[in-house]
Amino acid sequence: MSDTEATDLDAVLARVRERAIPQPEERERLRAVAADLTARAREAIADLPVAADVVQVGSTARGTWVSGDRDIDLFVRFDADLDREQLEEYGLAVGHAVLPDGHEEYAEHPYVKGSHEGFDVDLVPCHDVEHAGDLVSAVDRTPFHDAYLSARLDEDLADDVVLAKAFLKGIGAYGSDLRTEGFSGYLTELLVLELGGFVPLVESARSWHPPMEFDPESHAEQTFDDPLVVVDPTDPTRNVAAVLSAANLARLQHYARELLAAPRVELFETEPPEPLDAAGVRDHVSRRETTPIAITFDAPDLVDDQLWPQLRRSLDGIVRGLDAHGFDVLRAQAMVSADRDTDAHENDIREIETHDGPTRETAQNGNGPDRKSRRAALYAELEVAERPAVERHEGPPVAVRNHAESFYQSYADDVDPDTYGPFIDGNRYVVERERAFTTVRDYLESDDATDVALGAQVDRAFAERDVLVGDAVATLADEFGGSLREFYEPHP
Repeated sequence: MSDTEATDLDAVLARVRERAIPQPEERERLRAVAADLTARAREAIADLPVAADVVQVGSTARGTWVSGDRDIDLFVRFDADLDREQLEEYGLAVGHAVLPDGHEEYAEHPYVKGSHEGFDVDLVPCHDVEHAGDLVSAVDRTPFHDAYLSARLDEDLADDVVLAKAFLKGIGAYGSDLRTEGFSGYLTELLVLELGGFVPLVESARSWHPPMEFDPESHAEQTFDDPLVVVDPTDPTRNVAAVLSAANLARLQHYARELLAAPRVELFETEPPEPLDAAGVRDHVSRRETTPIAITFDAPDLVDDQLWPQLRRSLDGIVRGLDAHGFDVLRAQAMVSADRDTDAHENDIREIETHDGPTRETAQNGNGPDRKSRRAALYAELEVAERPAVERHEGPPVAVRNHAESFYQSYADDVDPDTYGPFIDGNRYVVERERAFTTVRDYLESDDATDVALGAQVDRAFAERDVLVGDAVATLADEFGGSLREFYEPHP
């Protein structure tokens, strides 16, 4: 990096620090609210027949949150010998005492989520185990994460963590939920700590050749098969980056190069895409001369961490089905509309920044807010939407006697007038037979479209699907305008 580029980057980072790093007033406000909540939790614990303590964890406990984030995470630690049923009972009792208007959600076991004086609060019960390897449940490791980082992040590194989080948010790669598949807070902090700051992180990332592995405590006990491996320093059996997708790792590399080559504040700014309207969709469809299709249905009543893996599995199955029937897919994307008639706080997916990865289990609790129906869409753009009445089907080479004779006889004995052959083309037997579906609509509306691998819950919703082909997809703009903009105006 030249002196001029370094100066430009320093100037950009100085501006980002002013905006992203919480000012003393914001820190004091959060500290006071967290202290009040902690005192309430201790009062509730005093009424229990068992001992427990309460600890604040996560980025707001370590001073590594981005200004404007208003999350407070409190963990109530019970004796490791307390059974699961009692842990849930006592943990929820404390949670509801502290947050009387809160609701229950799940992170392997139930916890209480609510708001207090403008802050989003998670009050989570866990076991007070001696070592991270002694986990009773996945959330038990969270206090170990907090202790590890708190002991190692000085003020400068904490500020660099804030820069890293702001950058990852700005490029759309932050969040370990299974929709985003990005960088969790804990992963981000470990990388900044391991590499010595934000600038060293982006300088390193621009030249990574995945798979990359970092092992902060040099105690890996197993091999991981992921594009990025960061061995959890508190639990060597776990890759902190297990949720991170290859695309988001590549996204970090792309924008690391962008930042270092042409530093600019915009890379740290999060702006949701303006929804694409129906006219804009039709314009893209006309200009691209492809055939878009959409399969829409009521999204299963699941939290996003359960819904999105099922949608991706279903999209993959539909794409393979389309390709197998000759409707060549150019690109495809799963989409979900916003909740209908609901406020922005309903059905949030809890992401305590120090608790992420494949061990997390999230599910809707019946005591939480009612979920409103959402629509889901499996959207694809096809290079071919109509096929001829016949298709070519190649058999084995004639020289492969047993298989070749079996193939020949199966068609030679077939009296179907729509089958041509068998005949020899080159060294193989070939037939030209009637195609099952000549239009993509016929295929998508048939029972055959449900024979592909769909997510278990999507499979049930699929029976009531609607199929849109061609310009008709423009009618989706009202519900899926943001996703359609991302589809038709892609960027790294």
